[in-house]
Amino acid sequence: MTQAAPHQRDLAGESWDPGQYLKFADHRLRPALDLMGRIPLERPPAIYDLGCGSGNVTRILADRWPAADVAGVDNSPEMLAQAAAAPSRIRWQEGDLAGWRPDRAPSILYSNAVIQWLPDHHQLIPRLWAMLPPGGCLAVQAPLSWDLASHRIMRATLRHGGPDGQAIGSPELRAAVANRWVQDPDFYYDLLAPAAAHLDVWTTEYQHALTGDNPVLEWVTGTGLRPILNALDDADRALYLAEYRRRLNEQYPKRPDGVTLYPFRRLFFVAIRQ
Repeated sequence: MTQAAPHQRDLAGESWDPGQYLKFADHRLRPALDLMGRIPLERPPAIYDLGCGSGNVTRILADRWPAADVAGVDNSPEMLAQAAAAPSRIRWQEGDLAGWRPDRAPSILYSNAVIQWLPDHHQLIPRLWAMLPPGGCLAVQAPLSWDLASHRIMRATLRHGGPDGQAIGSPELRAAVANRWVQDPDFYYDLLAPAAAHLDVWTTEYQHALTGDNPVLEWVTGTGLRPILNALDDADRALYLAEYRRRLNEQYPKRPDGVTLYPFRRLFFVAIRQ
């Protein structure tokens, strides 16, 4: 999926690191399960996991609906190779969500933590919605990370985190990370409601209890920070990381029990076509 998800290509064209992303697999799995639990279909014939990554969630989808034809779609060969390494009945497909089309009529289009990397949701969401037949389900989860302190600091450190408050990296990089692609819940409600037989839109804030040194930095290194790190040269990357780490640890201090609390808000919607 174009410039998408932690299992996507970043701004510099380099691959994402599956191991880094999976460091917090338990925390990242919970929203995926919360989304899956709100899908009301009992016997969907065909399910597509869009942005499937290493296939952890795809396998759960296949277990929940054992009679369904399940396909995992991603544009990262590294992630798909990891997904295919474990035998399963799942079909693994390389594809870019920006231009992807299903090879059979989908009963469920499931997308966990992908659309935040894709622009033009006023076009993307209706295009996915239009792929579904009547009774088909679009189920989406995306982080609402734009306003999180960790991500405000991420952008601010690029703008003025260098010596004497200078900017780090190129103007193009700073402009790219300044894009806010995930909108407020009412935006998605308005897109989907006119043709929905059922529509559930909600947000949840998870209070992640992280352990270890620099845990918030480790978290974002597996997701939103990758485009920045891969777009900076070695000197700027070291400069940026040192300052960003300092600011994060100041914002998210380790508690006396060794835990760092990281509140993280997410958007969900589940829609059934009329």
